[in-house]
Amino acid sequence: MKDELLKLQKNSYAPYSNFFVAAIVVLKDGKSFSGVNVENANGTSICAERNAIATAIAHGYKRGDFKELNIMVSNGRIGTPCFACRQVILEFFDLKDIVRCYATSGEYKEYTVEELCPYPFGGDDLK
Repeated sequence: MKDELLKLQKNSYAPYSNFFVAAIVVLKDGKSFSGVNVENANGTSICAERNAIATAIAHGYKRGDFKELNIMVSNGRIGTPCFACRQVILEFFDLKDIVRCYATSGEYKEYTVEELCPYPFGGDDLK
């Protein structure tokens, strides 16, 4: 997965922050979809994680179809998803699904969705 993420990261568009992020979602049927962060001057950027998840949704996948999410940031450290991405992850992944956060060296930390989102806010909270 490390090499795929490194290659994908080159497609990231981050001219303002120079913080390049790549993400690959893996579905339960074995298919995968990728995404990169895309910045804009006015701040309406999209994160790699949401880009990858949205691409899978655009191809017909739904909540319960997702298995794992793999992320790599370019600063040499292991980064975790922002809180906007964590909310989207909660919408489509099960609490026990895996999120792997990679450094460019290949080192990674593995979390469950539940570990990344210990106090989830979901549809039941809107009732």
